Amino acid sequence: MYLKTLHLRSFRNYQDQRVDFSAPKTILVGNNAQGKSNLLEAVELLATLKSHRVGRDRDLVLEGASAGQITATLERKYGVADLALTVRTQGRRTVALNQENLKRQLDFLGVLNAVEFSSLDLDLVRGAPERRRSWVDSLLIQIEPIYAHILQQYNQVLKQRNALLKEIKSEHSLSKSQDAQLTLWDVQLATTGSRVTRRRARVLKRLAPLAHNWHASISGKTEILEIKYAPNVSLEDDDPEKVQQAFLDKIQQRRLPEQIHGTSLVGSHRDEVEFTINQTPARAYGSQGQQRTLVLALKLAELKLIEEVVGEPPLLLLDDVLAELDPLRQNQLLDAIQDRFQTLITTTHLGSFDADWLKSSQILSVQGGNIK
Repeated sequence: MYLKTLHLRSFRNYQDQRVDFSAPKTILVGNNAQGKSNLLEAVELLATLKSHRVGRDRDLVLEGASAGQITATLERKYGVADLALTVRTQGRRTVALNQENLKRQLDFLGVLNAVEFSSLDLDLVRGAPERRRSWVDSLLIQIEPIYAHILQQYNQVLKQRNALLKEIKSEHSLSKSQDAQLTLWDVQLATTGSRVTRRRARVLKRLAPLAHNWHASISGKTEILEIKYAPNVSLEDDDPEKVQQAFLDKIQQRRLPEQIHGTSLVGSHRDEVEFTINQTPARAYGSQGQQRTLVLALKLAELKLIEEVVGEPPLLLLDDVLAELDPLRQNQLLDAIQDRFQTLITTTHLGSFDADWLKSSQILSVQGGNIK
């Protein structure tokens, strides 16, 4: 797939900016806080409908405007797709595909695929379990868009169930009607949670060997990376009924502590993804260099997996990461990309790139929300 044009209107610090991409690699160069990352964020939003930087749409809209818009033209094997996303300071966002407004945002997902790698991704190793769950979920949404709906269902059930548990805790008792309601929510949590857990397990099973091979290559086979999925409800196999029953069994075991704490202690919202290097937890013992190598291996594995599933190479968005990598890892990354993936790279200077890379790249200067 190839992103041909991107047009930003009242988005972040861009008033009205169109970019035409004319090479497989585009380098966005400029000082910090000029808008380089904002452009990559716009592409990420078209791919996942999420930003890894903010959670509210109002933060994406240019100050003083009531709405911001991202439009793009994407070339894929099956033809050209026109994408449009409008975000508002108040009210719901809207999406359009080929000039047709879509009722379901789900139908917008999976048209553009992209993998983003930024300095914030070190949190994948060092951060809380929520960060790793979010990473797996974002990958799943791109290769299996229906997962966005499944995850939304689970989160809605979890919210309702937690509200009931909070009510039970505040009253220090469990009425008959509350007991009946809780039983219904238990079934709902088990049903939706088992769908989330099974899909996370499947995608990590496919991703792990790819990441393992990349990691071995980057580290010169001196380090062995293992990725282990540690779901809150353990999986014996992928059978939907058995997984659902395992959920229900564990919920029954934890029913009293949940009522005491007033929150759900069982479910997919408590899953963990564990990374080990040479059988040592990367989070606790990995050096910063090792952690960067791990994240780089994960991102290259994501690229490969998306390409395998969708049948086309996704876009690669590199947000000021070359400066974070030593020369060896830089070369590994640049060699892996070559011309296979359309790549958008932000940087404050061009010193990290060799002459051949610069020669085959489109170089754009970004200054105060203007691109030249």
